[in-house]
Order: sequence, then C-alpha cells, then structure tokens
Amino acid sequence: MTFESTVAVAELLKKYDCPGPRYTSYPTAVDFSSSFGDREFRACLEAASARSHMPLSLYIHLPFCEQRCTYCGCTVIITQQREVAARYLEYLERELALLAAALGRRRRVVQHHWGGGTPTYFSLEQIERLTRTIERHFDLDPDAERAIEIDPRVTSPEQLELLRALGFNRLSMGVQDFTPEVQDAINRRQSVALTRHIYGHARAAGFESINVDLIYGLPRQSLQTFQNTLYSVIDMRPNRAAVYSYAHVPWLRPHQKGINAAELPGTALKLELFGLATETFLAAGYEPIGIDHFALPDDELAVAARDRRLHRNFMGYTTRRAPDMIGAGVSAISEVDGAFAQNAKTLPRYYSAVDAGHFPVDRGYVLSADDTVRRHVITQLMCNFHVGRSRVRETFGLDFDTYFSAELETLHRPGGPVANGFLTIDDTGLTVTRTGRLFVRNICMAFDRYLPSHDGRPVFSRTI
Repeated sequence: MTFESTVAVAELLKKYDCPGPRYTSYPTAVDFSSSFGDREFRACLEAASARSHMPLSLYIHLPFCEQRCTYCGCTVIITQQREVAARYLEYLERELALLAAALGRRRRVVQHHWGGGTPTYFSLEQIERLTRTIERHFDLDPDAERAIEIDPRVTSPEQLELLRALGFNRLSMGVQDFTPEVQDAINRRQSVALTRHIYGHARAAGFESINVDLIYGLPRQSLQTFQNTLYSVIDMRPNRAAVYSYAHVPWLRPHQKGINAAELPGTALKLELFGLATETFLAAGYEPIGIDHFALPDDELAVAARDRRLHRNFMGYTTRRAPDMIGAGVSAISEVDGAFAQNAKTLPRYYSAVDAGHFPVDRGYVLSADDTVRRHVITQLMCNFHVGRSRVRETFGLDFDTYFSAELETLHRPGGPVANGFLTIDDTGLTVTRTGRLFVRNICMAFDRYLPSHDGRPVFSRTI
C-alpha cells in the first residue's frame, strides 16, 4: 500500500481504530482458563508423544534484561544480579527434562527460537550450557531454523561467534527507532554506529539471515525522523524487517505509565508512519509479509507469502510448520494436541511447580471443533490475506457459506469491510485487498465468537 493511499483511507480510522486482538493465536490468550494445568498438559503431551514421526517447534523464554524499556510488552525480569539468572537456568533445565520425558521418542525439532527478555544477557558459558542441555533432550534437525533475539547494546562479537558455532542461523535484532528524542522517551539509547558494528560482526560470523525489529507509534515519532531510521536500516540490508505497531496497554503493563501518552502519535499520524515504512521498504526491493513484516524477494518468507502458504505461531511468521509447539520458561506458551498451555509468569510460581515435579502451567485452553475451524480462517486471513472455500470444505467437511452465514452477513453490511473495499468475496473465497490489509484485524474480528464475552473490558490494544 502506498503512502498516498494510506492517507486516502484516513477518514475510516475513527470507525475502525478500536480495541481488538492481534490474533497471535485463536482463541486469544485472554480466553485461557486457570482450570487447565499440569494434569491437562500431561495428557496433551502423552497424546503428542504417540506421533513420534512428526516434528516439533521449540521456544525458550529467557526473560532477563539489565534495564526496562518503557514500551516493552513482553514478560521480562529486570536485574543485574547474575545469580538470579543462573538459578533460572537450573530450573529451565529441569523443565526441559520433564518435557523430553513426557514426549518420549518425539524429539525432532525443525524450528527453535530463544526469545526474551534479552537472551544475550547470559554469559558465553551459560549460552553454551543451555544449548547442550537442549541438544541432550531434543534432536535439532540439521536444516532447522535456529533463531535468537539479540539486543545490540548488550551483545558482544564473542557471543555472536559462539552462537553461530553452536548452530544458530538467524538473528532478530532490536532497533525500534534510532531517533535520540524517541529513545529518551522509551528509555532505550542505541546508536546507529553501535547497531552497524554488531550487525557487521553478525555477518562476519556467518549469519546469513538477519531480521531487524522496528516499532511505529512510539512517543515523539515524526515522519521525517522515522524516515531517517528506515533509511539507516535499509542501508544495512537485513533479510527481513518487522515494523510492529506499538501497543499502549498501561492497564496490563504498568511500566508503560512511564510513557507520556500526550507524546504518542495520533491515529492518523500512526497510520502515516506505517504507510511510510511500507512505501520505503517496497521501494528498496522488499516484499510485504503478513501484516507487519517485509522480506527480500529470495527470503523463504517472501516465497511462502507469494505461494499463500505462510503460517504464524507464537514465535512469529514461519514456513516450517510443525503440528505441535513446545514452550519452556516463565510465561512461555505451548500449543500441543489441540490445546494451548501457558506457563506461570512469575519466578516463585514457576519454581514451586518445578520443585513439585509438575509442569509450571498456570492456564490453558482446549480448542473445540468450532475453534479449530475459526482458527484456520483467521490464520489464513492474517498470514495470506485469503481463505478458500474449497480448503475449508476439504479440511473440515463444512460448507463455508452455510457455516459462516452470520459472519458473511456482517462483512456485507452497508459501511462494512466489503463496502469499504477491504475485502472481496467470490466463488473461490475471501481475499483481503491492499487497503484492507491495514484493517485485517477488524475483518478477523467478525469470525471471533469470544469477543462479545469481553464486554468492552480493556484487554486489547487498538487495531491501528
């Protein structure tokens, strides 16, 4: 979508800029229940273990940071006491042993990701120790995607060399915005020179796939300053870039109260910032991926997007689908045998469960048959901007028009997504238009049967 067309839809913002899910999962995490715990998760793992020939995805959550960025929406622990992190690794190793035992011979991993927090908060010895523990319990496929999030401010060339030697092959590098005034407002000072230095070392170490994370909608951002950030990033030529919308949810993340809400861009400017990012990346030869990513044409995500076979899980967009995803560490979410399971978000609860020999699951959700159908539709719309009628019929044995008659009526209402040109519906299925990609979360909300139950409570960020 071009900058000019972004401005042209500005009059629709007031109507469509409302609280709504990001649909990282469906049902969303706010619908998980505390009635799902260790016993229920064990049953899911036991069922999954019987499919020993099927691959896995494995996510490791490493929550520690030396200081807090006020925009952050992740589960993090701020400490400079290294013994706290050392103890966490001991419990993480014990949880991994529990998971491996429950999975039996089902150990092959095709997608592996370390997130945080700041995974490079840990020392060289700790990074290698955790890697060896994972390799002892799981079989990492030779062609597996092995990714790690890094913060250039705390990552050393020695860490990059070790990570590459250990088999990591993709980096996700946090930038957000290079503008000093913006960085002051979000408590994250990071120069272009430092970022280039670490980026260069990553390339020299042999990392052929590097992603850079940016955020639009941060306090004090302007079109001119964000343009400078975009040019600096493109000049490094990362394989991928993520341009996330800042989610201001101080009722969920109290530290975000440190951000002056009066300095946040208004809805119209926020949309212009994303339009500018889109225009700039496209002009530089990148292709749009999903709702907020860009990739060079030969990147596997770009190829998958062109073929409409892009997928997304709690680790982000991927082409390496595995029927089950295992999450380890505080707050990590697993998706196993048709159920979601989320670990405890605090260290005391996490440690207490592991000490008792239990999985540290605090809450979860078992998908119904209806959930599974709706998840397919929402995932296809969010990832590939298309859902086919024949695919639904072949996969679920359902007639799309009959099953979703009420939803189709909602989409066709005067002033709705179809009338506004966000969506086309024909004999093949539903296709999101270029303009509609900005509003795809709103489109998906029509298929979400749980939204009415939230009754306007402040649980979601705004859709634009």
